[in-house]
Amino acid sequence: MLFKLAAASIAGYALYRYASRARSELTPAAFAVGEGGDTSFAQVRNAGPDAMRSDVDDWDKVDEAVDESFPASDPPSTY
Repeated sequence: MLFKLAAASIAGYALYRYASRARSELTPAAFAVGEGGDTSFAQVRNAGPDAMRSDVDDWDKVDEAVDESFPASDPPSTY
């Protein structure tokens, strides 16, 4: 009985890893659904909270300037 439980647990874990791998390959972690469908090497997310996968409760001008200043060598436009 213990062997069957261990086998079922291993099979469930393998199925979970396969399903989560397939889902994560469809949409990169930082991109919202529908963003970043390009298959190129360097993908860059659009600026703004609408292009992010996570929900942002409070988004202000400072957050917008920081998000638009990617890569870090580009200064924000609010100087």
